[in-house]
Amino acid sequence: MSNERLAALSAAGVSVWLDDLSRERLTSGNLQKLITEDSVVGVTTNPTIFAGALSDGKAYDEQVRELAARGADIDTAIREITVADVQQACDVFSGTWERTGGVDGRVSLEVDPRLAHDTEKTVAQALDLWKAVDRPNLLVKIPATEEGLPAITRAIAEGVSVNVTLIFSVERYKLVMEAYVAGLEQAQSNGQDVARIHSVGSFFVSRVDSEIDKRLEKIGTDEALALRGKAGIANSRLAFAAYQEAFSGSRWDNLAQQDAHAQRPLWASTGVKNPDYADTMYVTELAVANTVNTMPEKTLKAFADHGEVAGDKVTGTAGDAQKVFDDLSAAGIDLTDVYLELENEGVDKFAKSWTELQETVRGQLDAAK
Repeated sequence: MSNERLAALSAAGVSVWLDDLSRERLTSGNLQKLITEDSVVGVTTNPTIFAGALSDGKAYDEQVRELAARGADIDTAIREITVADVQQACDVFSGTWERTGGVDGRVSLEVDPRLAHDTEKTVAQALDLWKAVDRPNLLVKIPATEEGLPAITRAIAEGVSVNVTLIFSVERYKLVMEAYVAGLEQAQSNGQDVARIHSVGSFFVSRVDSEIDKRLEKIGTDEALALRGKAGIANSRLAFAAYQEAFSGSRWDNLAQQDAHAQRPLWASTGVKNPDYADTMYVTELAVANTVNTMPEKTLKAFADHGEVAGDKVTGTAGDAQKVFDDLSAAGIDLTDVYLELENEGVDKFAKSWTELQETVRGQLDAAK
């Protein structure tokens, strides 16, 4: 039987994705169980997730031994291991992909985060991963850095479905959506079937609160402290209003007539980091149709246990959300600096995880020789 709380979230139009993947989940049947019982209709991955999966257990031993036997280098080993996991996950979700007309049943695989500031290499690797995985329900993850924006357009123009990651500000999100629409227009000019192209924009939530809360506590006034825990949700609500605006009007209508798909907002970083906050707040407060919520397993289980769907708390809330940001600015928060810090930190964290992944694979290859 499916969990009624997660089923209600799904019925509200929220696509429930799991922010985790491992060989163990695939071979044990755990991922299939989450699909059947917990309304999970997609999976996201990142270098941190793969680093953790590879360092835990023996699920990869056989493939590592085979790679070691033929003298594969570290980058080749990482590519083959991650591609194999994502291919298998895509196959597990193939029924979901067919049932939803390609909207869900999606599995994300990220380009090397060390390329975040290199447009040309990001495009080349995005195309390479798309061909290597060779599954129509793949999403290639490209970061929303300034250099990532033209890479998004060019990948979309080549027919690659993209998950744009590391979006923190509404201003950058607007540029991401513009990059996507421009890519669709180029794809159409290139003779691509735009109906086959899908995309999500991964808008980060809890990390915004963590950074702003830290600054509010440093300011320390009553007015500042009263604003803690409000920025992440308000930011996301403003992002949703921007999404509604971007995918309306004559320019979008021209693409929609060719059955193009709007780039759905994906709420990422929805695990609550402050134990003083409700552990399902980034799910309940952002429940609105035509969005994705990708949750770590801990958050998924928490919502399954006691989460509430309290109706649409997003549509029409832009005015109240903007007031939160007006109050933050009045309290002394430099929002431009916040977003710059979060983007740099996000790229750095994934790059460090990639290094950890390399070290883990190097150790396993050496042990298998």
